[in-house]
Amino acid sequence: MKKRMMLIMIGAVLLLIIAAACGNNANNTGNTGNTGNTGNAGNAGNAGNAGNAGTVNATAENVYKQNCVGCHAADLAGGVGPNLQKVGSSMSADQIQAKIADGGGGMPGFKNSLSEEDIKALTDWLASHK
Repeated sequence: MKKRMMLIMIGAVLLLIIAAACGNNANNTGNTGNTGNTGNAGNAGNAGNAGNAGTVNATAENVYKQNCVGCHAADLAGGVGPNLQKVGSSMSADQIQAKIADGGGGMPGFKNSLSEEDIKALTDWLASHK
């Protein structure tokens, strides 16, 4: 009886951890306008980069940190969600973009909470991970 109660408690704690990790998206849906503030971060990371590729990467990394890190980890190694370190090798840019926009397989869709520009920047950044 004690073991059963302990297993139930452990299961409940795990469910709470998973819900907290993936629940960040619901809290951030009203804050998508803040992604425009990444310009300064992009300028800092743009030293030595031709054009604005550094700004695009900084935007994508910021969007990732705000919306994806809870399930896919800071290093893209995965956790609740799958490993994304080499996602560009297994999925095309179109597939990645569709997954981000529409979700599926346990992942929420972000087309209603991220701008098309943010989704495109995130898509291109993830597709480059091969």
